[in-house]
This record gives sequence, C-alpha cells and structure tokens, in this order.
Amino acid sequence: MVDNYMPSRNVIKINVPESYYHAYMRGASKQNIFLDEADYEYFLSLFDRYLSKETSKGQIDDKYQKLYDSVEVLAHCLMPNHFHLLLYQINKGAMSKLMHSVMTSYGRYFNKKYERSGSLFESRYKASRIASDDYLLHISRYIHLNPNGWIDYPYSSLRAYLYDDAPNWLNKTRISGMYGSAVNYLEFLQDYDKKDGPF
Repeated sequence: MVDNYMPSRNVIKINVPESYYHAYMRGASKQNIFLDEADYEYFLSLFDRYLSKETSKGQIDDKYQKLYDSVEVLAHCLMPNHFHLLLYQINKGAMSKLMHSVMTSYGRYFNKKYERSGSLFESRYKASRIASDDYLLHISRYIHLNPNGWIDYPYSSLRAYLYDDAPNWLNKTRISGMYGSAVNYLEFLQDYDKKDGPF
C-alpha cells in the first residue's frame, strides 16, 4: 500500500524510489508528435528497447542501457500531440533515465524521418508523484479514457488490461491486482464521472 496523501502536481524534482508517477509530455507549440501509425509503433518499441530483459535481435548487449529492474511502465496512452505514462520507479533516478532515453531516441527518429531540426517536445517532461492507492487507480483510468473512442483506441495500454495481451515491457499487475478482473476494470472506466476527475 502507498501512503495516504495527495501528490504534488507537476513536480519533477521529487525523485523517490519505490514510488508511482504520472508522467506526461506535449509537442513543442502543441504540434503533433505522431503523424502516422509507424510513429506510434516506433515510440512504443523504445520501451521494449530499454525495458525488455531480452536484447533485440541484431543489437549488441550493451548498446542500450537496460532499465527493466529499475523502472516499470504500468499504463500508457499516446495521443497525436502528447503522451501519458503511469510509471513505477524502483530505483532513484530511473524514471529520468527512461524518459531521457525514450524522448531523445524518438526525437532523433522524428527529425530524420520528417527532415526537420530542433526540439520536438515543449520542455522537460512533467511528472507528479502518486501517493495513494485510490489516486493510483484513478490516474490509470484518466490515462485510458484520454482519447475519444477509448475502448477501441489502438495506442493505449487498455487492450492489455481488458484482453490480457500485454507486451513484455508493460507491467499491469500492480494495477490489475487492485480491481480483480477485466470486467471490474471496464465497469470502473464506464462509471467515470468527469466532474469528479483529478484534472
């Protein structure tokens, strides 16, 4: 169980091990950061690169730092001009390493593909520490309900929660253990009342 107090919002200076965080980032000037299906897929592949215990075929073992025992992705949602992540930081500083690695790699990919230069993202990522179980579950719901047509949206982790087909870099057990079944979680999402949301 996590401590029962509300987290400070948008604070990235708090760097606590064994803690939950809601991390998010927008494109610079709110520009789109995903322009086609391949962009979404490449971004998600970066979590496999840094969080998978297995080294991808053709890669040298130490080419990329491996963070699978230091930080976990619990939920995600990629929107055209921003993304949300629910993370569990095991070791202090691991969240920053993951975010820096993913955003740097994706920025290089995007700039090369679309023949552009400069920063793709608006600034440093933002993150708020989550310090109550109720809020943790609520944030997972907020992330999964972010897109219109959320139940069929292809670029969030919701499918993994409802249909049990999670990629090896996504750890859903910390959240799924709180609601018991996919049916319960779907009902939890459907019962959401926006006026009671956290934002």
